[in-house]
Amino acid sequence: MKLYLATWLCLVIAASAFAAGGNKPAGAAKPAKPSAGAVDAKANKETVACIENFKRADPEMAGWFDVAAGYAVFYSVTKGAAGIGAARGDGEVFEKGKLIGTATLTQITLGLQLGGQEFAEIIFFETKEALDEFINGKAAMSAQTSAVIAAEGASADAKYQQGVVVFTMAKGGLMFEASLGGQKFKFTPLQKPVPAK
Repeated sequence: MKLYLATWLCLVIAASAFAAGGNKPAGAAKPAKPSAGAVDAKANKETVACIENFKRADPEMAGWFDVAAGYAVFYSVTKGAAGIGAARGDGEVFEKGKLIGTATLTQITLGLQLGGQEFAEIIFFETKEALDEFINGKAAMSAQTSAVIAAEGASADAKYQQGVVVFTMAKGGLMFEASLGGQKFKFTPLQKPVPAK
């Protein structure tokens, strides 16, 4: 009777342990999740610093990096104008958080404008199709496209327009015109390493 009771008790304990995840080692830690808006280690320092600056200005923006199909980070865009405006900037492009290439931004604008400005710009792509249009050089900002100025809580009300949403942050200078109209982009994919023979 004692042997039967001891055997039954061992089976109950074993079944309880298995049901509670007893197949895992005691005290096993859950794998750490990547932090919101984690940046690919291959990204350059200016890109990483730019993303951190945007997230500092609006902590809720971190979620955009996690859910977007991709994003382009232009860490420094320089714009000057005296009637005719011109802008140029360099950036990096990511798909699902993975660095896939670099990009240049150029812009020519006409109209009442004066001054100079340096700013950073991040473009989020809602879908793979929107990202592919950018990669294939078919993306250009229309005159109606507007940017969301990075500030606390600003990203909470931001919405995609034609598959993209744009955030900007001034880095210095004074500009009396901040339209995105006419921005064009050129994408260059990362060079894949040649396998050793």
